[in-house]
Amino acid sequence: MAVITGGAKGIGAETARTFAAEGARVIVWDLAGEAPGEGIVFRQVDVTEAENVAEAVRAVVADHARIDILVNNAGILRDAQLVKVKNGELVGQMGDAEFDAVIAVNLRGVFVCTRAVAPVMIRQGHGRILNASSVVGLYGNFGQTNYVATKAAVIGMTRVWARELGPKGITVNAVAPGFIGTEMVRQMPERILSTMVERTPVRRLGEPRDVALAYLYLASDDAAFVNGAVLSVDGGVVVGT
Repeated sequence: MAVITGGAKGIGAETARTFAAEGARVIVWDLAGEAPGEGIVFRQVDVTEAENVAEAVRAVVADHARIDILVNNAGILRDAQLVKVKNGELVGQMGDAEFDAVIAVNLRGVFVCTRAVAPVMIRQGHGRILNASSVVGLYGNFGQTNYVATKAAVIGMTRVWARELGPKGITVNAVAPGFIGTEMVRQMPERILSTMVERTPVRRLGEPRDVALAYLYLASDDAAFVNGAVLSVDGGVVVGT
């Protein structure tokens, strides 16, 4: 039984379909949308709300008795420069609302969902927790103070939980995607897409399936000795100034 947050579209949806194709029972949690494929169940869940998540966990356990895999994929963007100055005057900055919203979903959401699911996995004596980080969590990126902070913090939490939960039979790992050609990304101007490709050594955007297959590996028995790792799926890109 696999639970995938933010699973109604993009990388989450492709991960749900990939797991389902391998025979897993899959439930996606998202704020809106629908099941992304046959045999996948959709449930409306706000990952920032602890009681909403706890209720969703109770429902999964009531229906299926266990949770084997948690993919903490839900995430949002609210990009802005920390401060923007023109001709010596402050003309813009990242606001509290933009900062707090990204922290709530990308960081608190991972914490809330893992805290709720971990006791179920501990009782089973087995589990796989997979967290969505990003290449920018490793290297930073212009205009993404909030997003980078969450993705770097997710790596830190992954390594803590790998130590805390490993003795309970639960591995915890992170995946750090680079430039992935989701529907949202492919709607960007062609010049931006071309720049992304040029900065990626393999000279293409990643596909959601590239990330989904990384999750599939880390969820499998083949990765039983992989714990506390950050698997980059980025075509060799190094982002920066």
